[in-house]
Amino acid sequence: MMMSEESEPMRQVDLGSPLDPPESDPWFPGPPPPIYSCTLTPELVTKALEELQEKPEWRLRDVQALRDMVLKEQPNLRTRLDDAFLLRFLRARKFDYDRAMQLLLNYHSSRRVWPEVFQDLKPSTVKHVLDLGFLTVLPHPDPDGRYILCLRPGKWKANDYPFEDNIRAIYLTLEKLIQPEETQVNGIVILADYTGVGFSQASNPGPFLAKKVVSILQDSFPIRIKAVNIVNEPRIFKGIFAIIKPFLKEKMAERYILHGSDMLSLQRHIPQSVLPAEYGGAAGHLDLSAWSKILLDSEEEFVVEFCQPDPLEGVVLPDSMMFEGEQTARGGQDEDSFRGLRSQLYYCY
Repeated sequence: MMMSEESEPMRQVDLGSPLDPPESDPWFPGPPPPIYSCTLTPELVTKALEELQEKPEWRLRDVQALRDMVLKEQPNLRTRLDDAFLLRFLRARKFDYDRAMQLLLNYHSSRRVWPEVFQDLKPSTVKHVLDLGFLTVLPHPDPDGRYILCLRPGKWKANDYPFEDNIRAIYLTLEKLIQPEETQVNGIVILADYTGVGFSQASNPGPFLAKKVVSILQDSFPIRIKAVNIVNEPRIFKGIFAIIKPFLKEKMAERYILHGSDMLSLQRHIPQSVLPAEYGGAAGHLDLSAWSKILLDSEEEFVVEFCQPDPLEGVVLPDSMMFEGEQTARGGQDEDSFRGLRSQLYYCY
């Protein structure tokens, strides 16, 4: 969503498996077992082969190849090296070793450049975000097996708590969602309800924070976001999207679908059977408590993952690292862009 003692550089090789995994929720799988065993159905094995170039007979060989790359090129990197963890990165980059390695380095480097998000990152520190109803995960995946992350940014007000707390809650949710192999193959869908979003919420992140969020989700996290459905977006959303779009890859930008208040349009992309009543669905009312419980019950595994020393301490990153020098190189340009966009947002509002 991560230590022999003294004779060699500290590592977190063995942190990949929770000591005593909690019982899985009735609708969401528990953490992977200590020793990897493929849980994909025959249909998903075929899908992984066709979409991700994952060959079952070569799967563990590919994992070992990536593991060897880490040990050779970044021997000081404190990272998990278990099969289940490394598979996330291979699947997210269609088993291209070099791209999977870059994603793994990006994954760890994002923690260093945004300490406000990643320091002491565990569910208990975002309980106020969950209680507010800023996000949840719908209990039923769509017909393609994709879990649906429901975001409601209008629930947050700038004086409630720092914007970064929302990012912390999103990141923890993605870390939990990516654990099942099904998600690694199928990806996820985002449903963002912009009811109640006004000028203060729209202008708060700014281009610099927006770029960091997009960079983390797009280039630094091993998950496939297959669609972003926007509903109830106000006129001001054009200004919001103007902040985000320059940082989106073309393929990702094409996955944004704007529905306005037309729930029939939404239901052409997410069927009624899995949508809550708030969006014209037949799956009962939106339940915030179920996903909150899943996250909060996972406190121990997140402490093991994130409340550890800097994984990049002593690591020399390649010059191509996407965050390298970003703040100094882009800071002035972002501020100039932000002033213009604030004017645009104000005009739309």
